[in-house]
Amino acid sequence: MTPSDDSSKQQRHKKRMQARKEIVDAGVASALEERGIVILYTGDGKGKTTAAVGTATRALGYGYSVVVAQFIKGAWECGEKNLLSALPPDRYPLQWYEMGTDFTWETQDFEADKAAALALWDRVRAALADDSVYLVVLDELTYALNYHWLDREEVLQAIAARPAAQTVIVTGRGAKQYLKEAADTVTEMRALKHAFADGIAARKGIEW
Repeated sequence: MTPSDDSSKQQRHKKRMQARKEIVDAGVASALEERGIVILYTGDGKGKTTAAVGTATRALGYGYSVVVAQFIKGAWECGEKNLLSALPPDRYPLQWYEMGTDFTWETQDFEADKAAALALWDRVRAALADDSVYLVVLDELTYALNYHWLDREEVLQAIAARPAAQTVIVTGRGAKQYLKEAADTVTEMRALKHAFADGIAARKGIEW
């Protein structure tokens, strides 16, 4: 390749990047509204809780107050909780709550699961009304709604009435259309391949 070819390639690259920059800059300039949002991670693919807890870690890194509420989960150890709960609370204000029951297909007890979900919802409702809380993560909330442990309208109203600066993240498979419509950002994770389907056991520190 000659110096002239290099120069031409660089000019083409610069032109493409300049066009891209103009698109990005226009998007940034038009996004003027400052407020918290509702984010939904759904779909059958792996990574919904991981994405939500990653965002919680990001918020904590800036010193913002975070509440994590895990529906369904709670009987198993959680590596993320182990790490984040060990941080100095005066610098990294985190509240982490769990239903404390096992997966519903393990408990097979509707009334007990509903009671645990409602008890957790009481904590969530308080967080959604607290303007000092910057981020609320409602992990696996879709199950609590789809199994009718929680009242759909009450949940939607509490999320809609939250403080303006507060962001809410909802995770879980099978999100209904009403949740997608209530969210500002929706990501559907699609499963293309999973080791578990090939008989490979879930690994501590990777899957949980």
